[in-house]
Amino acid sequence: MPIDPQRTVAELKELRSLTGDENGAQRVAWTDTWLRAREWFAKKLAELPVEHHYDAAGNNWATLAGESKKSLILGGHLDSVPNGGWLDGALNVVAALEVLRRFASEFNGRPPVTIRLVDWADEEGARFGRSLLGSSAFAGTHSISADRIRADRDGIKMEDALRRCGVEMDHFAEAEKERQNAAAYLELHIEQGPVLEKLDLPLAVVLGTKGVERHGITFYGQEAHSGSTPMNARRDALAAAAKLALEIRDIARKHADAVCTMGSLKTFPGIVTAVVGRCEATLDQRDLDARILARMFQEAQDASRRFADEEKCTVEWSRIWSIEPVPFHTALADLCEQAVREVSGTSHRMPSGPLHDAAEVSRAGIPAVMMFVQSLGGISHNRIEDTREEHLEMSVVALDRLASKTVDWILRTS
Repeated sequence: MPIDPQRTVAELKELRSLTGDENGAQRVAWTDTWLRAREWFAKKLAELPVEHHYDAAGNNWATLAGESKKSLILGGHLDSVPNGGWLDGALNVVAALEVLRRFASEFNGRPPVTIRLVDWADEEGARFGRSLLGSSAFAGTHSISADRIRADRDGIKMEDALRRCGVEMDHFAEAEKERQNAAAYLELHIEQGPVLEKLDLPLAVVLGTKGVERHGITFYGQEAHSGSTPMNARRDALAAAAKLALEIRDIARKHADAVCTMGSLKTFPGIVTAVVGRCEATLDQRDLDARILARMFQEAQDASRRFADEEKCTVEWSRIWSIEPVPFHTALADLCEQAVREVSGTSHRMPSGPLHDAAEVSRAGIPAVMMFVQSLGGISHNRIEDTREEHLEMSVVALDRLASKTVDWILRTS
């Protein structure tokens, strides 16, 4: 049975109808709608000669045993953000299902290597704020003690929500055994950004996920009456922060794929008749090159001190969170480029700004690579998220080509 990318698009629409509404996808992890999506997927798997189980972290595995125990893993996630898009995560899973069908048919249920499909649990972290939950358990990078006390907006603890779905957080480490015999990992995803559309390209090779430096920055000045305080006598904390906001834009622009964002700003006392005495800001910096990321961080710190001095203020920094860049496997990236060229006639390589489960798999030492397909308008995590159907179909074919090339690579290198 040859691969049928039109079936993938039809099944994605079927899933959208089942688990979405007029506001978008509602497959938030650990909710009834998410469980309904997983039940739908289980029915699809029941048609195939696969072993199906959930691991200790709630990751959903389908395994087509091969002549070799060495396994190629195809991954994605069915969960979404609230009012999310129909493709984010789900494309990965449903496209991988089509590839799994093709391997089962072509090799009479016994491919040269074992083919595994995984639907990771709670990639988005939408309900409890902990992204990449299932894949981090698989990789051994989970943080149970910090995560178990998380609660959603209704006060329901994460640990209790998982237990309702049959998952005990104390057993997360048992998910690590799924890494046994893993030889390679492939993930297809919508770009979620505007780059490919601007380049008029359907597909791209993903070089890795960017590292992140995320900090809180507080400028301290002096509250004063806005009417009676001359401009040259002010110690305006907001003025210092505003200068930094402009500077970090220029810092990022010096590097091709870097991004810097001051996404939050709070002023105190926050009234129209007072000079700002304290300004709290957040800074998010990302790049695939750890050296560039470190340089941007230092430049932002230096600039903040300079602007604080200019405005007769002081400044303090506090780390919120950071993660190192995760480059993907170079040999798999080359295979991915071959597949993209064969299907689309063009190729492009780019980093991923958002984090993905593939990064956790790679951190576990398993060769991994991702493929992007164009997003219309660069919009994601939104009900208007969309990709041209012909591009979706191309991405399924390209993933299938990449899977075959990767199987050959596993056999050559094992």
